Amino acid sequence: MFDTIIIGKGPSGISAAIYLKRSNKNVLVIGKDNGSLYDGVIIDNYYGFPGGITGTELIERGVKQANELGIEVLQDEVIAIDKMEHFTVTTKNGEFEGKTVLLATGKPRTTLKIKGFQKYRGKGISFCVTCDGFFFRKKKLALVGYNEYMLHELKDMEFLTEDIQIFTNGNPLTVDVDYPVISEKITEITGDETRATTIVTENGSYDVDGIFIALGSPGAVEFATRIGAIVENTNIVVDDNFMTNIEGLYAAGDTVGGVLQVAKAAADGMHAAIAIKKLLKK
Repeated sequence: MFDTIIIGKGPSGISAAIYLKRSNKNVLVIGKDNGSLYDGVIIDNYYGFPGGITGTELIERGVKQANELGIEVLQDEVIAIDKMEHFTVTTKNGEFEGKTVLLATGKPRTTLKIKGFQKYRGKGISFCVTCDGFFFRKKKLALVGYNEYMLHELKDMEFLTEDIQIFTNGNPLTVDVDYPVISEKITEITGDETRATTIVTENGSYDVDGIFIALGSPGAVEFATRIGAIVENTNIVVDDNFMTNIEGLYAAGDTVGGVLQVAKAAADGMHAAIAIKKLLKK
């Protein structure tokens, strides 16, 4: 059982981990990649780096600093977060329990860049089976995805209906499923004035009552929504202590909005860590 599990190994997540570790808290950081701070990004407005630094190097330095303090930074992909008595974080390779969780993944999100997607988003198109599945019980559903994230959503969908089709949108399927799989690329989503009713692919069309998107990897907003945290637009809503409406669930950095800068993200991580430490003392 960890005191805090931090999702995201960027400036916000690592800053929080360092402050918590220095307060003698048992911390685990889980990160899949560098998010928006990849090699092509040059940061030349952050204190202490004259001439600039690449996003990758900044991430690597932060992880090294965390490791030197004894913080475990796990290279893995989180596919779900649930809460009962404590938080359970499920990754591709295991499960971890924590008293508190900090979401610091930034705001990357995989969507469908096809005709009709934005028009029917929220009108038959959803990103969370747990959140919206109740409204689609015993319906004909489409699940768009191809990997472990999709499989996790599929397990929740199976409680709603037996009429499920998997659309990989041209991606190779990396998990085993017992439902029809359509591997062609989706070219359009059509419907009436109120909701999406049809998925059109390169070679055909398919009638549906609901479409759930589980492409790529889930982000902080998906995790927060699944647990029941409030989200406005694309920002997770937090209080002055960076805690969501779910006790013990915190969010910091780009995922809570504001100025999207490294300095702000690092500061958010520090403030969130201070607040988490106070909660853990209770």
